[in-house]
Amino acid sequence: MKSAAGKKNFLDNSISGESTAWKNLKELWGTEYKKLSYAIILFVIIYYLPVSYERFENAVNSSFYLAKWYAREHVILCLVPAFFIAGVISVFISQASIIKYFGAKASKWLAYLIASVSGSILAVCSCTILPLFSGIHKRGAGLGPAIAFLYSGPAINILAIILTARILGLELGAARIIGAVGFSIIIGLIMSFIFRKEEKEKAASQLALPEVEETRPVWQTSFHFLTLAGILVFANWGKPGSPDNFWFHIYQLKWVITSFLALGLAASLIFILKLNKLQVIIGAILTILSASFTDLPLIPFITGFVSLSIILSMSEGEGNDWMKETWSFTKQIIPLLAVGVLIAGFLLGTPEGGTGIIPNEWINGLVGGNSIFANLFASVAGAFMYFATLTEIPIVQGLMNSGMGKGPALALLLAGPALSLPNMLVIRSVIGTRKTIVYVTLVIVMAALSGMIYGSLF
Repeated sequence: MKSAAGKKNFLDNSISGESTAWKNLKELWGTEYKKLSYAIILFVIIYYLPVSYERFENAVNSSFYLAKWYAREHVILCLVPAFFIAGVISVFISQASIIKYFGAKASKWLAYLIASVSGSILAVCSCTILPLFSGIHKRGAGLGPAIAFLYSGPAINILAIILTARILGLELGAARIIGAVGFSIIIGLIMSFIFRKEEKEKAASQLALPEVEETRPVWQTSFHFLTLAGILVFANWGKPGSPDNFWFHIYQLKWVITSFLALGLAASLIFILKLNKLQVIIGAILTILSASFTDLPLIPFITGFVSLSIILSMSEGEGNDWMKETWSFTKQIIPLLAVGVLIAGFLLGTPEGGTGIIPNEWINGLVGGNSIFANLFASVAGAFMYFATLTEIPIVQGLMNSGMGKGPALALLLAGPALSLPNMLVIRSVIGTRKTIVYVTLVIVMAALSGMIYGSLF
């Protein structure tokens, strides 16, 4: 018969054993069992894939078609120069300059004014604006002005506004620009107010910073930045619908203008950044030779940026830092964009008419009239779809021809170009999940409300 002390020790050991076993089970669940559960879920999904279902097959094809189209039409001409511009912002535009115009020390009206009209200069889409937004946010821009810049970049594209007025009507074009400018400021102010505690802490740290003198004259930095921005704008200059206007003549000269801007960039590399003259000259000669052997503008464009990458990688100081920052933005954004584009294509199809898993006729049937639901649905659908620069106009035109109301059309124009599923994934990596959810919600709600007001007036 066991003594009382023996019974107590046996009980303590049993309890200790049970707690240890429970602890081990929790540790296993947090590591191996968790992986096993993911594997089981993935197995079940693959096991029941409706591969013989025609719509599923079309959605898969649309997913890869959209990715292929995006890679061919958008990555090289849009994102590559955008990444280099973001690198310029991070390295050559000092934190003091960003804080001066967009930070706590800046005049609020000036910060929001500059941010809200930036899209009229940069003809970019919801994905191309991301490295630029990430760059100014990283350098200390306030959340409000940075968000205003993020929205206005793709939303106030001057070419898109002109084509909207010409193709969809003057009143819709005017409503789009008024809504876009107002949106960027209002959403920026609301975001700044909601997260005012974090912004106050950020502002306090900025106010404590001493005034820093610029190491390079402003005109030199501006020239270097504008040559790259000009290359981005004119290389992506879209073909207008009518050949009898000024914009069509610009389109015909787009690669001539881009070439002169490239020469300006080469001069900036030599005389402003003080990079190796021989390397820059060799890179310029290779670019010119590649243009003389082909009629495809993409070849010299690629040659030029490959040469620039090699020159910067071989340099020291600012040039090398510029390349590192450019590569950093590329690594952060490209994988998220790839996943987002594949998902967007699978769910919603392609701009060229490819069908996603969600039938197009459902969308057409849901956005007729001017109801709250129609405007909200158009806003949500636009927010998750991907629109390259100017592609939203023919899409909306086709939807309006199929019965889409004017209110939902405006809601789609205000939410669509500024947001997309790939865009949201990258924004989340820059400002976090909570701020991204608030930003996306504000865009969707305000676009829907604007659509309802416009639809009731017209």
